[in-house]
Amino acid sequence: MNCLIVDDEEHAQEVIKHHLKQVPALQLVGATANPLEALQIINSQPVDLVFLDIQMPELSGLDMVRAINGRCKVIMTTAYSEFAAEGFDLEVVDYLLKPISLPRFLRAVQRAMPVETSAQQVPNPLVEPLENDYIFVKTELKGKMLKINLPDIDYVEGMKNYVAIHHNGHRTLALLNMKALEERLPAKQFMRVHKSFIIALNKITAIEGNQIQLKNIKADIALGDTYRSAFHEIMRKKLMQ
Repeated sequence: MNCLIVDDEEHAQEVIKHHLKQVPALQLVGATANPLEALQIINSQPVDLVFLDIQMPELSGLDMVRAINGRCKVIMTTAYSEFAAEGFDLEVVDYLLKPISLPRFLRAVQRAMPVETSAQQVPNPLVEPLENDYIFVKTELKGKMLKINLPDIDYVEGMKNYVAIHHNGHRTLALLNMKALEERLPAKQFMRVHKSFIIALNKITAIEGNQIQLKNIKADIALGDTYRSAFHEIMRKKLMQ
């Protein structure tokens, strides 16, 4: 896939360039801080995927997505989460928050690539193979690590310096942050639906307004504004009409 970086931050450009080198299937055709120049590049040569910042001079990233009008796929890159809902409404592939880690970058790329090639051409060297189906976490008890089977996880709750992993009727406090755990959990099985909640998609039993009900969990999980569009897009694919 031919890739174009559009970002007015030099450091952000360098990070994305570094990550691109880890994926042989991706080829960088250009990098610019000027969205108008980027549109000229898209109009003059084949571009399959654009890594696009939102806040830029002359033309915002959201305006540029509208100008691209589906001619290539777009992954948005920004330090501001409040634009996520509008980005997904414009049907961008993914929405990456800076600083962009390699595991999160690779997950976004997998979503952009054709299904038949993504598994073979997008390696994820920082994540263990999913066939293991478990993680080890450091608990609040010094020196204790606990194995948690992924199929047992109902949801994860953010708690400042800890996360509470609710699994198989138990609640384990782990010395992790939400972002690190979100990147580790397989995207096909888990989804962040609120700044404080990650849920197991196969445990959903009902959705009522902005409340998500999970199997064997009494309290409903709140659906946050930032994550609503992406969540409903996943649910629409399962909806029988």
